[in-house]
Amino acid sequence: MRILLALCLLVASSLAAATNYTLWINGRTGGGTVGDYNSFTYWGPASTAAGVNKKAVNWDGYSSIASQSGRIRDALDCFCTGANWCYIATHSAGDLILGYTLANYGGSARVKKDASPNSSGVCGNADGTSQTGWNIKWVRAASGAGGGSELADGGAWATGNAIDNDLKTQTARAMYNHNQTYGIWFYMYAGAKGTLYSGILPGQDDEAVAYHSTGGVSGSAGGAYCNPADWFCNDLTLGTAPNEGGSLKWSYHSVSFRDDAEAYNHYTNGNWAGIVSVVRSAMVNSAL
Repeated sequence: MRILLALCLLVASSLAAATNYTLWINGRTGGGTVGDYNSFTYWGPASTAAGVNKKAVNWDGYSSIASQSGRIRDALDCFCTGANWCYIATHSAGDLILGYTLANYGGSARVKKDASPNSSGVCGNADGTSQTGWNIKWVRAASGAGGGSELADGGAWATGNAIDNDLKTQTARAMYNHNQTYGIWFYMYAGAKGTLYSGILPGQDDEAVAYHSTGGVSGSAGGAYCNPADWFCNDLTLGTAPNEGGSLKWSYHSVSFRDDAEAYNHYTNGNWAGIVSVVRSAMVNSAL
């Protein structure tokens, strides 16, 4: 009887220690303090609701994806191992760096961490044991740039920073196996309020990234995809269905939101704005 009671208490203690976190991974240019998971400068006011136990996974936003992936791994190790699970939201190049990290490290051994980061954003070991990959429920990508952007191709983002080379469409698409997510679903949110760069970006866009990327369309180069009301361009379909014209989406990528009303642009404007506002609402309602 005592043994049974002890086992019950052990199980109850383990369940009580389990925590869900919502991780927000920024895109190009950065803005939040790297290593500080409570720094939401990139997004907007930190007081804004954005999912359970929200954390800002800040990387510098201008160095190469490969060199900054360690920042993402630190956060995933901290909050998405052991008994803890994560919901993840990304914006723009945040989709690229998370996709790269999962494809290359999602099957690796990860030491379970204690969710108590130091000033550098690194957590201590929990119990000394390891697991394979991370505990991630799903990802919601606002204006995902996993397929790159023609603004990088054409030099509109010619800052000399390494991220702009990584964001070239052919470079981004060849950087890693986009179909390898280790079973983690990427739900894509595609904005279409594009005006300034409409001549550079093919099909529908949000002024920075076109539908071929924000919709998770597979292939070695971008193409032109639009809303159903546009007769001069193949439709980006919702869900995992093939797009009009037959092109496919990457495995484990599904379009959750297509901006048919052309109401959302790319930019947060320091206040969770643009297409990020749609994802934030989804995180509030679903990341529990």
